[in-house]
Amino acid sequence: MIMGAMLSLSAMSILHFLPALALGALLGFFGGLFGIGGGIIAIPLLVLAYGMDQPMAQGTALVMMVPNLLIGWWRYTRHQPVPWRRALALGVIAAATTWVVAHVATRMPPHWLRQVFSLFLLGLSLHLLHQQRRARQEDEQAAAQGPAPHAPTARMPQRYLPLVGLVGGSSMGLLGIGGGLVATPIFTSLFGQRQTMAQSFALALVAPSSVIALSTYATAHQVDWSMGLPLAAAGMFTVSAGVALAQRLPERKLRAAFAWMLLLTSLWLLAGPTGR
Repeated sequence: MIMGAMLSLSAMSILHFLPALALGALLGFFGGLFGIGGGIIAIPLLVLAYGMDQPMAQGTALVMMVPNLLIGWWRYTRHQPVPWRRALALGVIAAATTWVVAHVATRMPPHWLRQVFSLFLLGLSLHLLHQQRRARQEDEQAAAQGPAPHAPTARMPQRYLPLVGLVGGSSMGLLGIGGGLVATPIFTSLFGQRQTMAQSFALALVAPSSVIALSTYATAHQVDWSMGLPLAAAGMFTVSAGVALAQRLPERKLRAAFAWMLLLTSLWLLAGPTGR
């Protein structure tokens, strides 16, 4: 009888993990395909498909994001090392900001946090679509007049670069995502960093911030580990397949598809029932 109960419990556990493993594999694949963190796709799915409150969805998605960000940070800095003092200052400021804002986020009413997250996705999708339109116009101009030489120019002194951690850390603490998305354009436009170096700085910001955000959400009991751990494990095996497919598909069409997906998802979140 005891053995039968144990077998039944084991079967239930396997049945519980299988959907999470499948979802994690799907998220890892699309994260690699679109070249962006899986959290921005995972959080809406956990809210809409699994009925999680917004804080729980954000905390659970961080379980999947943390190992990927740490590995990405380690690999990226091997090819694009950044000045360690600025990177350290950036990471400390971002982590401290994340800790403060995450404490606020975990105490917010879930429907408020969901609205903020939805508006962030909406703004991001519109920004990406605007970038697509401007890129087409620049291509047409270059075809007509020839490409103009362009080199990034700094508009702010480099000593202020660590302050970007305030912006990126706020996004990580409040939404569990977006630190790199908001920080990278600041590094390129205000501080004149080339794209590869800007991405390296962004990972120096996001990787430690994600650890702090996860620990804060976990302390507030806003992490579903039984869902997050399978998502993380399965996603690590499918990222490479997504990246491989992305290299064979038109980049501009992929970015446009991703932007439209974010736009529809944000509208779905805004229009759907909040639950509380």
